[in-house]
Amino acid sequence: MKVLLSTFLLIVLSAFMWTRPDDLPINQIQVIGSHNSYKQAIDPALFKAFQQKDSVSASKIDYEHIPLTDQLTMGLRNLEIDVYADEKGGRYAHPKGLNLAKDQAPYDPDHKMDQPGFKVFHIVDLDFRSHSLTLIDCLQQLRTWSEANPDHTPVFITLEGKDQPLPTPGYTVPEKFTEKLFDELDKTLLDYLGSKHLIIPDNVRSNYSTLEEAVLRGNWPTVNSAKGKFMFILDDKSAKRAMYMAGHPSLKGRVLFTNADPNTPEAATMIRNNPTDPAIKGLVKKGYIIRTRADSDTQQARANDTGNFVAACNSGAQIITTDYYLKSTHFKSDYSVSFDKHTYFRINPLFITQAAK
Repeated sequence: MKVLLSTFLLIVLSAFMWTRPDDLPINQIQVIGSHNSYKQAIDPALFKAFQQKDSVSASKIDYEHIPLTDQLTMGLRNLEIDVYADEKGGRYAHPKGLNLAKDQAPYDPDHKMDQPGFKVFHIVDLDFRSHSLTLIDCLQQLRTWSEANPDHTPVFITLEGKDQPLPTPGYTVPEKFTEKLFDELDKTLLDYLGSKHLIIPDNVRSNYSTLEEAVLRGNWPTVNSAKGKFMFILDDKSAKRAMYMAGHPSLKGRVLFTNADPNTPEAATMIRNNPTDPAIKGLVKKGYIIRTRADSDTQQARANDTGNFVAACNSGAQIITTDYYLKSTHFKSDYSVSFDKHTYFRINPLFITQAAK
């Protein structure tokens, strides 16, 4: 009996030793991060004016985030960045929302929006206040933080190239993305964040014939080898995704991973925003990295409903985004999202179970 008990304890101990986070590939962890991570609150005067016009839409964007590096210092390991193209500069420098309400706080006193280059904000003319008005600013902040914290665990960043005009006439029309602009986007990431701070598709594909083959064979880097690095995922499933992949089979030479379909050469990372999607668990077990959401449009926070967060955790999706790693300061609610003991990084529960079997 003692021998059997000792053997059992050894097996259990070995399983937990094997599942030390640093030794695991990055697809066998689970992290929490933020949605529209750069977003500052809409100025109160503008928000009130917008609320009077459309209270339902206003309620959906009534949230804000602390600065990006403060989020990372808290332990969040996923960010979301919306990027607008602005080749000539100045396209978004004078948001029309500034004319809808008086007595607003100053906007862009350094005139960064007048300069050419990618801009970072949520909605043209309305939800335009950002902790990083330009992508270059954002990347410089991330790099400075990373180099001050060189042992940080990998940070996943979903990046959306936004160019859809608002349905209501009269608003600023975003610049359309092109292949040239995507090339420039890759260059900007490399120039301002630096290749040593990036996990790119070529790293994962290595000598395999396709990126998907490498992923399905478990060729993700370990947490330890991915420390100090960022991994970007393009959030698009239509024209912009096709444009980004064109001429780059298996994303050869590209910086971003894509929201690819299973059973395609580029398949490695996928976005499944519905955490109750039954397909997520199977995709995770195959080796793909999945992003899902714990909440959206302030709905779960207002209802203090953690059901989607629990579903996201149980799905095994490696990346879980929320607007509420902190409680809301815009309305009364106890809703907030974290793992045990207010942490935002853990071993993926699907793989703990697998290791212990």
